[in-house]
Amino acid sequence: MGYISSNANRFYVALESSYGEVGAITASHRIPAVKLATKQELVAVERKDKSGSRTFTGNPGGGRRETSFELTTYLTGWSGLAGPGYGPLFQAALGGNPLIFPGGAAGAGSTASALVFAGPHGLTPGQAVSCNGEIRFASAVPDAFSVQLNAPLSTVPMQGTPIDAAVTYTPATELPSASLFDYWSPDTAVQRVLGGAGVDKMRIEVNGDFHEFTFSGMAQDLIDSCSFESGMGSLSGYPPEPGVETFDYSIVPGHLGQAWLGNGPDRFYTITSATFLLDNDLEMRAREFGSILPRSIVPGQRRATLDLELYEQDDPASIGLYQAARQQSPIGVMFQLGQQSGQLFGVYLKSVVPQVPEFDDSDRRLRWRFRNSRAQGTVDDEIAVAFG
Repeated sequence: MGYISSNANRFYVALESSYGEVGAITASHRIPAVKLATKQELVAVERKDKSGSRTFTGNPGGGRRETSFELTTYLTGWSGLAGPGYGPLFQAALGGNPLIFPGGAAGAGSTASALVFAGPHGLTPGQAVSCNGEIRFASAVPDAFSVQLNAPLSTVPMQGTPIDAAVTYTPATELPSASLFDYWSPDTAVQRVLGGAGVDKMRIEVNGDFHEFTFSGMAQDLIDSCSFESGMGSLSGYPPEPGVETFDYSIVPGHLGQAWLGNGPDRFYTITSATFLLDNDLEMRAREFGSILPRSIVPGQRRATLDLELYEQDDPASIGLYQAARQQSPIGVMFQLGQQSGQLFGVYLKSVVPQVPEFDDSDRRLRWRFRNSRAQGTVDDEIAVAFG
């Protein structure tokens, strides 16, 4: 009998067809993850009855339980039109069904800022495309054969240039729930399933050693293989792990990518770090009579914000960024993480009102810190993320 290695586990994720009904998984649902932290605790109650002494005599069983989680993963390569393995987590955070662009070819007349396709593209505003190792979002769709891009491409696509596939995740009013599976070796160890997981916050970290995604929120229940009873998570038996297949993926270095800020045509090369935070203001239907488990997740007003640090330069782009902050003028923001097809990730905020930056002169070069700059939109369109 030995200790359980902290590396001897495998993670899977699947969307749920209804809240708390644990989804079915296959080997393709496996995801790379750095850490999954979970906590379940009884809701604390205080007994008021007098027992004749100062000794606590215990609470009755069957109290309500609260379950929380946090999962961290890296940006990795992906393949196929189904999207990356952790795509369900992005869908659970944003809400909308993934928009799949299967790929195509450039027609005659493309420019750096506008793509002309050889055939109907089927794209909608906010949807992403990938070309020559770069990912861009459609800021406008003039017709069925062309799109206006949110930022210019480095190379103008010639006629016949492949336009690669991309999967885009966009917001929706309602949020789906997900099931997170945590399998350990040996199989006699305690296995876990988080059912009814709702993503309250999604964080995207740029320019660390690796690009990181963190998903945190609340779940309906933490189900384990030791205490499982039929009916938990709408399951008749504890779900066995799918047959383990070869799991090979490439991690994208954290310093590779592009940054576009403002409405000008120039890239920013002075970014030192950036953090995107999506906050769904989630709460659980957990106080209703007749159930010790939450019945659903209830999202509040969405809040998408950006924290950004960069070195100041006396160029027009930097000065324009500062002026936009002073005048409270909205700007477009897009970050591309990675630099080759199959390893690209893009996050696009079409209208962000930057806050006036803090000046940090403790370094050799003056640094600006923009904090809590909030994205805005019309209806479920303030943020989009995509893989290409």
